[in-house]
Amino acid sequence: MASRNRNRLAVLFLVLGAAPLGAQAPAPVRLSFAEAVRRAAGEAPAVELAGLRTDEATARVRQARGALLPSLSFAAGWLNRDFNSKAQGISFPGVPTIIGPFNAYDARFRVSQTLLDFSGLARVRAARAQVTGATAEGSAVSEGAAAGAALAYLRVARAGAQVVARQADSAVAADLVGLAQAQKNAGVSAAIDVTRARTQLVSAVGALLVARNQFDRARLDLARALGIDPRTPIEITDTLTAALPMADVPARADSLVAMALARRPDLSAELARGEAARTAQSAISAERLPRLDVAADYGVSGLTPSTSVGTRQIGVQVSIPILDGFRREGRAAEQSAVARESEVRARDLRQQIAADVDGAVLDLASAQAQLVMSAERLRLAAEEMAQARERFAAGVAGNIEVINAQASLLRARDTDIDARFAAATARVALARAAGLARTLH
Repeated sequence: MASRNRNRLAVLFLVLGAAPLGAQAPAPVRLSFAEAVRRAAGEAPAVELAGLRTDEATARVRQARGALLPSLSFAAGWLNRDFNSKAQGISFPGVPTIIGPFNAYDARFRVSQTLLDFSGLARVRAARAQVTGATAEGSAVSEGAAAGAALAYLRVARAGAQVVARQADSAVAADLVGLAQAQKNAGVSAAIDVTRARTQLVSAVGALLVARNQFDRARLDLARALGIDPRTPIEITDTLTAALPMADVPARADSLVAMALARRPDLSAELARGEAARTAQSAISAERLPRLDVAADYGVSGLTPSTSVGTRQIGVQVSIPILDGFRREGRAAEQSAVARESEVRARDLRQQIAADVDGAVLDLASAQAQLVMSAERLRLAAEEMAQARERFAAGVAGNIEVINAQASLLRARDTDIDARFAAATARVALARAAGLARTLH
């Protein structure tokens, strides 16, 4: 029976250590924490889409500016027609009723230029304000992508640390099985001690399987955060240490709040949206002002191409809008409401930024305190495990004491990993609150 159980345990370890079958995987991508953050901030799909939206806003500026630039066109045509002279009011003696058919040829260049258009100038300014807003929104998306990739990287590092911890648990459990069997063979321990030890080993092996699955899932999430093929194996080069995510943030809370108010791209985007709405309202109001245009054309016309002669015309036009059914006033009122709405959001966002910074500072302080206590707890649990093992090996205690110490060590390892992860995520949250997520390293 003992030999058969040992064979089963050996098969479990072989299954855990065996490489998965199937097609050869592509070469792994090695990523440091700083590289992952930088890659997400510049190449994530959401960032790319934000850049395209900025390009769209820039194109709208060119469209608005085009209304103020010269317009040049060329047209040429041939016409064959006849007409009723009486329908044109021509009823002189000798004039036939039907005149024609005859050919008419005409070819000419036409040019027009707006000399004065206050509304057009305001629309250009409004389009530029939209570019500023789109750029700020792109920065906000980049900041969010960097923070998301940082957290995804930390989750991979945490899952890796859990795999290492479960491997250590399995190694300890296997060692205790051997010790319990030796004690039983020496006649100083009961068979139930061996059974208990094997039960702990099976539990440790099962926990290792779960930890490895979670590690693979975390790598998939990191691949999605970086916008790369999820089938690409990712190998992280940084482990979950106390100083993994770093950012140059001020030590004082008031300095942090001031930096966040100056750097947070979401606040800049909101302010730009409000400015764009106010500028659009000014453009609508400027539509009431006169507009001055000049237009000219030159070309040739005649009954045949050979007899065509040059003709031209030039004119200046002043347009003064008077009434458009009050649609203009309604559009202006809409933009005014949008601007006021943006002011409310900006005011609330400033308060939210201050709360984000204060909350992140509190979380980081708590996480650092928990980190110190978890390290001490892990040290004491390791000592307890060593002492319990010595007592069991000496025959002065059963393996219940060893199993309890083993469970305590497992919990201490998990607590230490959770504390390191909490401290790391708190630093990411603080950098995000200060608008420095893209500078994490």
